[in-house]
Amino acid sequence: MKRVIISLVLIAGLTSCQTEEKTQMAKVNVGDMAPDFELKDKDGNLVKLSDFRGEKSVVVYFYPKDETPGCTAQACSFRDSYEDFKEAGAEVIGISSDGSSSHSGFAANHRLPFILLSDTTGKVRKAYGAFDLLGLIPGRVTFVIDRQGKIIHKFDSQLSPTKHIQESLDAIKKQ
Repeated sequence: MKRVIISLVLIAGLTSCQTEEKTQMAKVNVGDMAPDFELKDKDGNLVKLSDFRGEKSVVVYFYPKDETPGCTAQACSFRDSYEDFKEAGAEVIGISSDGSSSHSGFAANHRLPFILLSDTTGKVRKAYGAFDLLGLIPGRVTFVIDRQGKIIHKFDSQLSPTKHIQESLDAIKKQ
């Protein structure tokens, strides 16, 4: 009984801390300007979101981890549709907390032609509010950003990794 009470107190404390943390996180929605960021790609080069402004639409997708089953399925689905994104005038950018060397191996293993960025501190993920389950697990959230830098579509689904691709393509084609 004592363990149950201690466990409940710990869970309640963790939940309240996570809830407080989550309220401090930015919440980016459709119609908002996309927060700018500058992160390293798989080769260590800096990529800045604002460099695409006025040039291309951008699909920014946050995913939990390289080489996990759901993330691999999602990345390979983006790969298989990458030409469709290019034809629609869009660039695809995947972001996780993995480092550049992990991204390099992930891209090579699965022939990923699009940009993978390392958000090792979680600062960009936090700016976009891309967390799941009380802020404990990195979320699987996709943002479609138009040429002017405005978010025109947001899709959040941890359990349907491959659905992000069609959702994004449909949003780009509606512009």
